[in-house]
Amino acid sequence: MIKHFFNLEWKSFFRAAAFKQNIAFKIFIGFFAFLLLVEAAGLGAGSFFLLENLIEDGKIQAANPLDIVNRFMIYWFFMDLFFRFMIQKMPVANIKPLLYLPFTKGKIVQYALLKTVISFFNLLPGFFFIPFSVVLLFQGYDPMGVISWHMAMLGITLSLNFLNIFLNNLNKVFYPVAALVVMAAVAQYYGLFDITIYTQPIFDFFYEQAWSFVIPVITAVVLGVIAYRYFLSQLYLDAGLSTKAEEAKTENLDFLNRFGNISTYLKNDIKLIKRNKRARTTFIMGFLFIFYGLFFVAGVYGDSNFGKIFAALFCTGGFLFSFGGLVPSWDSSYYKLMMSQNIPYRDFLLSKWWLMVIVTAISTVLSLWYVYFGWDWLYAVLAGAVYNIGFNSSVVLLGGAYVKTPIDLTSNKKAFGDSKAFNAKTLLLIIPKMILPVLIYYAFALTINSAAGFIAIAVTGLLGLLFRNRIFTLIESIYKNEKYDTIAAYAQKD
Repeated sequence: MIKHFFNLEWKSFFRAAAFKQNIAFKIFIGFFAFLLLVEAAGLGAGSFFLLENLIEDGKIQAANPLDIVNRFMIYWFFMDLFFRFMIQKMPVANIKPLLYLPFTKGKIVQYALLKTVISFFNLLPGFFFIPFSVVLLFQGYDPMGVISWHMAMLGITLSLNFLNIFLNNLNKVFYPVAALVVMAAVAQYYGLFDITIYTQPIFDFFYEQAWSFVIPVITAVVLGVIAYRYFLSQLYLDAGLSTKAEEAKTENLDFLNRFGNISTYLKNDIKLIKRNKRARTTFIMGFLFIFYGLFFVAGVYGDSNFGKIFAALFCTGGFLFSFGGLVPSWDSSYYKLMMSQNIPYRDFLLSKWWLMVIVTAISTVLSLWYVYFGWDWLYAVLAGAVYNIGFNSSVVLLGGAYVKTPIDLTSNKKAFGDSKAFNAKTLLLIIPKMILPVLIYYAFALTINSAAGFIAIAVTGLLGLLFRNRIFTLIESIYKNEKYDTIAAYAQKD
């Protein structure tokens, strides 16, 4: 039966309307995933010797490399859960047609949960833990302890996999917990409170007691059974998969009328963000990117202007990249209706552009506190903001013409629906937008000085504003050429 489900999904994959347009992208995604797995394996094999050298040089106070790994394992697993929550897509199965066929609901749920078990997010930790455990064995560590520790880490990874399924419907729980963990990390960095004092003994226990791996393994099994029973009870057409009716509410946004013809689209986008869970999550995460620069303040690139520029682009453009990267997918559910109304593409795109520019400006103001870490940080933030507003805002809209990812705005069930604020396509579109400003900076910084590099980035953004109309003419023509392919892609149900 499971083989039959895989066969149906395989046919759906190749018969999708957007398959031919995305084949190069899918190949690139596969290659990128392969590189990540290779890097994880290399990190697992080499981290023991790297940590051992740091201990011998006196840069880290610890008894052995495993002691260091266990000390910071709490942050490893939290980051694992965080990226699962933000990026990992829950098991997407075309459930409604299957319920009409002679398949038991149990088989459908088993298949959906199996897809999460064999996902990339479970393979990546395995590619780190397996080489690291092998190195521990060759270095003379107790074999039973290493096996117990390794099985425990894999058990916790699977537990997070099933826990993430339930957290998809508990944003109000996840974000406060995430904030507490970030505060704990900051407190540890400044020597105020060290949470690892209380968490490290837990991971040491899995190595010291050979039987202890049973605890996380049983936990993973229990969470899997709970997830199975929960979704089995929810898998029925008349309520579990029906559209939830809510009381309609109206509100006036008359202050947007100053924008003229595009005010209607701006009002729709603001209402979308306020009322839709996925759009609201994207909006919140866009502002959380303001703190992205903290990773660079004390990181490897903290003292380099490369790190400052890279961080500034994210701090000021988090919403631009996340929301703009899915234009026009936000309107996918009624895109065909819009195209039948002879709506000018220019007005539609300008409304998205203005929304991104306004939020980017607000993010810039909220990011000015980075001046505390030095004036170069302020220059980087201002230069990055001008670059995002003038140049990246148009590039994001241009890329949106080729990202034909429909979004189901009526779906409230994340476990069996595609409702993630971020996906691989959105993240990949960020890469080319990051390379050019860095090249511009170093082209002027190495020949003149760092101030000239920051100014050059800002001037590039101003040039983008100056030639905005010509750029939008190009973007508009591309959207018109992709119009019918986009409509066909949005017609796909899976």
